[in-house]
Amino acid sequence: MQLNRFPGGTSRSWGTKETGHGRCEIRRIKVATVSNLLFPGARQAIQIKRRRTDRKTGKATIKTVYAVTSLTARQAAPAQLAKLVRGHWSIESLHHVRDTTFAEDASKLRTRNAPRATTAWRNLAMGALRVNGVTNIATALRRNARGPRRPLALLGLT
Repeated sequence: MQLNRFPGGTSRSWGTKETGHGRCEIRRIKVATVSNLLFPGARQAIQIKRRRTDRKTGKATIKTVYAVTSLTARQAAPAQLAKLVRGHWSIESLHHVRDTTFAEDASKLRTRNAPRATTAWRNLAMGALRVNGVTNIATALRRNARGPRRPLALLGLT
């Protein structure tokens, strides 16, 4: 993976270019100081443009995302904000698996400790699968559901 800062960037903008996983992705972030937004405490408005190109097909997609932050320009420069946004997506990937595979957002469990306990069991399942080299949680769950001894073997209990 290659990471480059765009030359000539101002203190209020930042860009990166990464290649890997069969695609090239260019991210540009623009930041403006704000004071009178509808978001109390907002100090900076952020625009992030991502251009992703599939290196095999050449198909390009462009997405623009807007955000606000209570961090001032002194507290967080555009490069730091870009890093914070990227770090947020590493957390979101965990939530994505939990929602798409386990349909966690559609869960009707709402009382007492049931939601917390169920989340703990789901996290245990994902962790055990990842430790054993699984990259596709949904496929591994289906495979383990077909054999009652497979989950126990996965945990080293047989």
